Amino acid sequence: MRLLVVEDDPAMSALLVRGLRREGYAVDAAGNGEDGLWSVLENDYDAVVLDAMIPPPDGFEVCRRMRAEGRWAPVLMLTARDAVSDRVHGLDAGADDYLTKPFALTELFARVRALTRRDPLERPVVLRAGDLVLDPVSRSVHRRDVEIPLSPKEFALLHELMRRAGEALSRTHLIEHVWDFAYDGGSNVVDVYVRYLREKVDRPFGRDTIRTVRGAGYRLDPDA
Repeated sequence: MRLLVVEDDPAMSALLVRGLRREGYAVDAAGNGEDGLWSVLENDYDAVVLDAMIPPPDGFEVCRRMRAEGRWAPVLMLTARDAVSDRVHGLDAGADDYLTKPFALTELFARVRALTRRDPLERPVVLRAGDLVLDPVSRSVHRRDVEIPLSPKEFALLHELMRRAGEALSRTHLIEHVWDFAYDGGSNVVDVYVRYLREKVDRPFGRDTIRTVRGAGYRLDPDA
């Protein structure tokens, strides 16, 4: 199996490369984000060990660009920062696992073994309804090549509507799948967010994609 290590600290990089080679892996190394990104786009790796705080582009951006370019090798992200927000940032950028420095090499080896045991990753399906396009990886929405900025909850609601395009979805269904079972507010929150979506993805483009189904809920019409 072939791995890529992207680490700007020469001593740490040498330690990782030497240790992983002793574990039987073929290992390439890069010392900054630019070289790391070039390597991962030019070669097929079974996993990438990626330091978050490398010279720009940083590890988060490298991971994000990898996924945007359709490179789905598992990524183990390393960082000296252990704040929850940093871990979330890395995972949201497309990393598969996260390891905080300092760490034991044996743990890193175990995490790499776990990642390489998984089936090869496939890109999540890009959802389309006419010229409305939702990309779950980049968390972006476009219509007619115009990017439409959405809040996280608006994005989640549109994702559920597009995932089940053509189906009438009740307010209860949408609350359970977009909010959660513990949500104790009124069902009118769905109406509020549907209105927000219509103002962003339909009306500026002269469309009527999100339809009200009387007595049932809402349906996204893929042919609207």
